[in-house]
Amino acid sequence: MTAPLTPPPPPHDNTPHQVWQAPPAQAPGAGTYEQDGPGMKTEVRDAAVITVAMVLGGVLLGLLWWWLAPHVPLIGDEVDKSWVVYLKDSEGEQAIGVDGTFTLLGLGFGLVSGLAAFLLRRCGGVPLVVALGIGGLLGSLLAWRLGMWLGPGSDVIAHAKAVGKGVTFSAPLKLGAKGALLAWPFAALVVHLGLTAAFGPRDPEPDYGAPLP
Repeated sequence: MTAPLTPPPPPHDNTPHQVWQAPPAQAPGAGTYEQDGPGMKTEVRDAAVITVAMVLGGVLLGLLWWWLAPHVPLIGDEVDKSWVVYLKDSEGEQAIGVDGTFTLLGLGFGLVSGLAAFLLRRCGGVPLVVALGIGGLLGSLLAWRLGMWLGPGSDVIAHAKAVGKGVTFSAPLKLGAKGALLAWPFAALVVHLGLTAAFGPRDPEPDYGAPLP
């Protein structure tokens, strides 16, 4: 009789077996902010810094507007023992230039603000966007009021009497188009959004072609 055939034992595999391990437990309160970026406190702190910086930048904007804006020439005259003030050049575009100067300066400040905010925090965040909007608006309001305060007084009749009849003097510095106040925050938000979309961090895409273990 022949001995029963027995299958040979399987070859010994020295390669380590792959073992699925459960992910380590997270501490209470740990979340995506600690894994993917700074926490909410850091975002709020950076947003507050940006807001304060933009408001202080409104002082510089107001000084530049007062310095660069064209002067609107006025002239006074006395008619029937009462003073009247009118534009020396009724077809001049100085008043439009005042609004245009403020708008262009606001767009320039918005470009710088959006770029600086992106360099400070590349991952963005809602607090940062809110800071750019509020900070730009407050900075524009401060610049507007500062420019008006530095410019000629608002009492044009008293100014005309002071300089004399027929003497040209400058009109008060004011904004005819209040929409120019939105140039700074609008430009800051657009620039920051564009930079974040083009150069901001992105989540890694899953590799669906990787072989299963």
